[in-house]
Amino acid sequence: MTSNNPPTEAPIDGAALLDEVEAFHRRFNIFPTEHAYVAVTLWDAHAHLMDALDGTARLAFLSPEPGSGKSRALEIVETLTPRAATTVNASANALFRLVAADGGTPTILFDEIDTVFGPKAGGNEEVRGFLNSGYRRGAKSLRCVGDGSNQSTEWFSSFCAVAMAGLGSLPDTILTRSVIIRMRKKAPNEKCEPYRRRVHEKQGHALRDRLADWTATIHDRVAEAWPEMPEGVTDRPADVWEPLLAVADAAGGEWPERARAACIALIKAASEGNEASQGVRLLTDLRDKVFCGADRMPTAAILEVLLQLDDAPWADMSDDGQSSKPLTARALSKLLSQYVRPDNSPIRPRGIRVGSGTPKGYYAEDLSDAWARYCPPAPGESATADTSATSQVTGGESVAEGRSESRHMFAETDTRPLRSVG
Repeated sequence: MTSNNPPTEAPIDGAALLDEVEAFHRRFNIFPTEHAYVAVTLWDAHAHLMDALDGTARLAFLSPEPGSGKSRALEIVETLTPRAATTVNASANALFRLVAADGGTPTILFDEIDTVFGPKAGGNEEVRGFLNSGYRRGAKSLRCVGDGSNQSTEWFSSFCAVAMAGLGSLPDTILTRSVIIRMRKKAPNEKCEPYRRRVHEKQGHALRDRLADWTATIHDRVAEAWPEMPEGVTDRPADVWEPLLAVADAAGGEWPERARAACIALIKAASEGNEASQGVRLLTDLRDKVFCGADRMPTAAILEVLLQLDDAPWADMSDDGQSSKPLTARALSKLLSQYVRPDNSPIRPRGIRVGSGTPKGYYAEDLSDAWARYCPPAPGESATADTSATSQVTGGESVAEGRSESRHMFAETDTRPLRSVG
């Protein structure tokens, strides 16, 4: 007897499909680590699940030099993601309207992102606002619509998947919302297949369509998922990686383990590759190079040490990108006033008794809360004689000289003038 029931389609093997997507990238892209292939593959898949996700990770291909494969990586991502739209220098208004257009959430691919945020590009605060806000579902911006005096306001969503490629770096607010792939030129022994759009784009689109079919079957599971994060991954990094780990868990096989290994490795690489902000660098240098256990320090003595630190920016501070000058007492005060004392008031210079005078300076007790909250753990030996200058301002005698005899500070009873700074 013949059954009238249609044949049941075999379930899609998500792990095997992700293996194919990864292999497609490997044909044309030389990524710096194995973890990068894992992250980019998961990112491709997560772009098909925007309706199921509360957040999205930005993907950033960055390199210090041209010819490192960034644009090619973005080109392969374009073939694998839904409703991909590649741009070089779109305005914020155009981006908002693209997201709001009919047809579904786009995947926005920004090539040459350094022309948007580079040193010669200006602030581009509106584009930065779009990228910063759009990593969370429900993010909206209020825009004016209409012509001339016939205008009204309207809310526009910015939630969508965004991948970027560019030279140098990006604003910190964008980097912290991104999976960062630091690209590099191919070594002589590294080979990949030449990409021919008229041939290989169709192959990528075939994989894209299969990803769409598979992600449709896991939509509800991903929407309800709370993936277990690797130990120590919290806050913003957890927000970035949560959607990628949810995809890996839904795929199964080796992908959950590989995804978590990639999560840990790429977060660590990002933290090591990004320099601390200027304020955090200053706080850390004050703790480890200047105070070194002292309870107070005159401003002039602080500047004396900071300006002679090797590999530090304080002797050559940029002035609006045009000129540079040494750190001054005024600039020091401005930087530190961004942080607060334990009583939640801004850190300000105070009078310090030095002999018969009371020059302005800073107290360790005022800096202690900021040190604890913002600085990395102190090195095991932060006050050795050959790396820093320590002033015992309550001891009544001068101590000091580090590697250079000119690097020193003075005790309470020493009222000799320090060299002019600023």
